[in-house]
Amino acid sequence: MNSQSPSPLHVGRPNIGNREAFLERVNEMLDSKWFSNDGPFVREFEAAVATFLGVKHCIAVCNATIGLGIAAQALKLTGEVILPSYTFIASAHALQLQGITPIFADIDPCTHNLDPAKLEKLITRKTSAILGVHLWGRPCNVEEIATIAARHNIPAMYDAAHAFGCSYRGTRVGGNGACEVFSFHATKFLNSFEGGAITTNDDALADRMRLLRNFGFSGLDTVTALGTNAKMPEVCAAMGITSLEAISDLIEINKQNYHAYDTAMSSLHGCSLVEYDKTQDNNYQYIVAELCPSYFDRDKTIAKLHSKNIYARKYFWPGCHRMEPYKSTCPDAAQRLSHTELISERVIVLPTGQATTNADIDRVCQILKSCQRRTTLSQQTDTAQLQHPQTTLAKRDT
Repeated sequence: MNSQSPSPLHVGRPNIGNREAFLERVNEMLDSKWFSNDGPFVREFEAAVATFLGVKHCIAVCNATIGLGIAAQALKLTGEVILPSYTFIASAHALQLQGITPIFADIDPCTHNLDPAKLEKLITRKTSAILGVHLWGRPCNVEEIATIAARHNIPAMYDAAHAFGCSYRGTRVGGNGACEVFSFHATKFLNSFEGGAITTNDDALADRMRLLRNFGFSGLDTVTALGTNAKMPEVCAAMGITSLEAISDLIEINKQNYHAYDTAMSSLHGCSLVEYDKTQDNNYQYIVAELCPSYFDRDKTIAKLHSKNIYARKYFWPGCHRMEPYKSTCPDAAQRLSHTELISERVIVLPTGQATTNADIDRVCQILKSCQRRTTLSQQTDTAQLQHPQTTLAKRDT
């Protein structure tokens, strides 16, 4: 790399809390020689997360993908589970690996989350659950999903990988549905190097999930279930505790970056920054924008940013339904996923976090500005779609 080139900017560069506090915990771990198997740091982390979220149980796991699988197994899900296609592929893979068929429902184009009206139409006698995804940390319509789930006598669970520290109607995400699953991957604003957690208020479900994450052991030499090794190592829990201690500072950095982007993008036509509900708690960990195709060629814009060492992403293009094995097993899914198709072609996710400065944000926005096309008549329609996507798309779909 040219020595004059700016340092690379990534969407998910890891945040680091108090280094000295973390290293002190590592030394304590080394002295104790307790590296795994439900050690003191794991138990401390679980208790701290449960308290922070206001839930009864937190089960720490090695990653969120495994966490989703354990939750599905503990709930004894079979047949089909309905979820959005507009999510990270792990949401679908976790189900498929349990022998469950993911059924993809369309999203609300305003929220990018599962559209309750669309999901209910897909419920059949084979449906065993609904998996909502709190995309970008903006919670699903939990109440409507709960009503639908109750009407059909099936559980709802949530992929909350993006939503740690976020709230829904004044209550922190973590206690919705049967359970919620968080990610503490290194790319998340609050990380444990690698890791995840399942939270629930159901005592029996929590006991079963703890059993399943430890090979099914119910005693020293007694195995009572088909389990796996999903335990979080002590060093990861130590990092998780350290990150949790810094959560207020990390969120404030994300919030300041979000507002800096908002200001810098104010003069960019055809670029709409996804908004967060100011009345709720938000972690602001994703800077998400929709680009009008008449103003921007999204893929060329990504390529230009990459050429400048700015590694923006086009999450979650092209949607799970266009990835294997679902592309082959559900070749007609796109016909019912018009909003997913459209939004996935427009979204761009930009760098943020501790490693991103105001100067970096200005540089990103200047490059975006240089990618703008000259105004055309068709841009009036595209701008209307960004401002009122449901109305415009409804006309488009008829």
